[in-house]
Amino acid sequence: MPTRSFDFLNRDNHRLSGSLEMPEGILRGWALFAHCFTCGRNNLAAVRIARTLASLGIGVLRFDFTGLGDSEGSFADATFTLNVQDLESAAEAMEAAGMPPRLLIGHSLGGAAMLAAAGRMASARAIATIAAPFDVAQVLHRLDPAGLARLDAEGQALVQVVGRPMAVGKAFVDDLRTHDQGVRIAALHRPLLLLHAPHDRTVDIENATRIFLAARHSKSFVSLDDADHLLSRHEDAEQVARLIATWAARYLPEPPAGQPTSADAEAEETGHGKFQLALRSGGSRWLADEPTAAGGLGSGPTPYNMLSSALAACTTMTLRHYADSKGWAVTRILTAVSHRKDGSTSPTDVFSSRVSIDGAITQEQRGQLLGVAQRCPVHRTLESGVRFEPVESEPPA
Repeated sequence: MPTRSFDFLNRDNHRLSGSLEMPEGILRGWALFAHCFTCGRNNLAAVRIARTLASLGIGVLRFDFTGLGDSEGSFADATFTLNVQDLESAAEAMEAAGMPPRLLIGHSLGGAAMLAAAGRMASARAIATIAAPFDVAQVLHRLDPAGLARLDAEGQALVQVVGRPMAVGKAFVDDLRTHDQGVRIAALHRPLLLLHAPHDRTVDIENATRIFLAARHSKSFVSLDDADHLLSRHEDAEQVARLIATWAARYLPEPPAGQPTSADAEAEETGHGKFQLALRSGGSRWLADEPTAAGGLGSGPTPYNMLSSALAACTTMTLRHYADSKGWAVTRILTAVSHRKDGSTSPTDVFSSRVSIDGAITQEQRGQLLGVAQRCPVHRTLESGVRFEPVESEPPA
């Protein structure tokens, strides 16, 4: 699935580096993801969750907090409050780009930051946290005592953060002790999903209990069984994404239906990239685009991809109808279609089809089906040519 860069400025005018996972198929909405403490946007869990959600039609922005990864600023000067502000800046940038984040997702301390920021995000409709602490000062237990002692004496020191040396400022530690998450959570008044593993050794499950009890609105809890805190196993991250997508479905608005139309298909610009289109046809919605090499985002099939798809679909349906009418034991049919331009021939457009037929049928029956494949309605339309009526123009809305 396509990933594109999405950088934006935070409140201190630092450029924060983001990656936008473009949704596949029908767009269901947009989500903002906050990574775990010091993890960065390219943390395996962040990438796997975001891409799984994108495959289910939910576009996701994941970004590096100030001073981490490719984002500007100094981590030594960062605080939990600044992380919260970074999330607010991300939501504002998404809103300005026409991608309002309806779903907010945070992992570990990123989940706590999302709970703190959500109340100031007007577009947010639902919040999901993964292994989030209730008391943000709990992160201090992950810092080595010697490093904390140096912080008190020197104002800044290298400390071990989850096994890595990081420059941390005293302001970060002091700031953690000023936040009352309970009050914030009680005031959210938005649906909340808590995901937490019962044997999490980094943030124990009692934190989920405290968040759940503090919330005074619709709330759900899902146990992640034997997952670890960082969701290091691929299947755990994928399960989390699917659970979130299923739970959030009722809170994500339907894509706009547009004006009633008697047309077989509509294509409308989304405003993202140069060529991305929102398509409506047959009661379904999806994206069309051009590949990045042609100046697009690569977020959907090209027009010729869809023309090939029409031929592939019609061929498969025609073969199914024919096989069933004969009572043949055909269990599965797959048609692959390719399109190319060949300037040495006339017409220059060439379609190539390959049909795979499974089932207990004879060679003679297989041969008959291959012959029928060249007589489907779309094949005949392309072969015989078409007539176009003049293009009509509608007055501006």
